[in-house]
Amino acid sequence: MKTSTKAQLRAVYRARRMGLSSNEVENQSKAIAKRVMEWLKIHPDIHHLHLFFPIIRFNEVNTFLLREELDKSGKTLYTSRVNRTATELETLKLPKEAEFFEDEWGIPVPQESIQVSSSKIQLVFVPLLAYDGEGNRVGFGKGYYDSFLGSMDHPVIKMGLSFFPPEGKIEAEPHDVSLDYCVTPEKIFTFSS
Repeated sequence: MKTSTKAQLRAVYRARRMGLSSNEVENQSKAIAKRVMEWLKIHPDIHHLHLFFPIIRFNEVNTFLLREELDKSGKTLYTSRVNRTATELETLKLPKEAEFFEDEWGIPVPQESIQVSSSKIQLVFVPLLAYDGEGNRVGFGKGYYDSFLGSMDHPVIKMGLSFFPPEGKIEAEPHDVSLDYCVTPEKIFTFSS
């Protein structure tokens, strides 16, 4: 099985995403949101979910569509903002009517939010560029989500969202936190831990 370096995979998947039209991103994001909502129907005990928001210029999965569905279903939503000083993610409780602005990296951040503990979060949607059949993922290389997930003192479900199927094999590093699931427009991949 071929193993690519994380740097190679970042370059390949950035290019693959940039090759998608805005219509493709929107339609595939809708299909992903639909699959997530179907999965949550069979996991009714999950109420507290942490959601990332897309950097539009990178053609990330449009999680604003998923947010709408989660709001309608009465879930409690959280997101994060980067604390540049501590180089970590701070957990924010997301109000239903929150308006967003883009920070200097193009990450949508809610204008109104309350910083809270991450102790109630049951599921974290994890951004990624690529992943493999074992749940190893490649992000943008900053390590924020690995640190965030590694800092949690309770078990959480880690769910990636991707337009693409898994890669053959990604070499995990000691600090990497693997996924439990990855949702694509076509199916949900489940990884054993």
